[in-house]
Amino acid sequence: MTAATTPWEYCLYIPNDPRAVTVSRRTLRLALTLHGLIRLVDTAELLAAELVSNAVRHTKGPAALRLRWAVGVLRISAWDTDPAPPEPPLPPDRVTDLEGGRGLALVKACADLWGWQPLAREGNRGKVVWCELSTAA
Repeated sequence: MTAATTPWEYCLYIPNDPRAVTVSRRTLRLALTLHGLIRLVDTAELLAAELVSNAVRHTKGPAALRLRWAVGVLRISAWDTDPAPPEPPLPPDRVTDLEGGRGLALVKACADLWGWQPLAREGNRGKVVWCELSTAA
């Protein structure tokens, strides 16, 4: 098995701090590069930055970035402490605010799949917003 075919997973716990977005992007870039997946870096970095930025910007608690590679698919997930669903992405022609409102629209446009799920395990609440990139695309 090569580095690009062996399944792996990383999780980075981050504070509610805008600098966490940069730390998350750099961590993702390093992990993908070391696993021989440099072709996914640019898109994955954009997607991770949007997911983590939403988690940090719209919640008050900590967050986490999770990267999982298996069977040619990279799943990027952002966990946060708010169980409320994310705002649905706006259609591209309705995004007018340069500072906000385009994050999930970018995720929807750039990822092969995306979604979210609420969490309520062992008293922990929150949600996970995720997206996937496939090497087959």
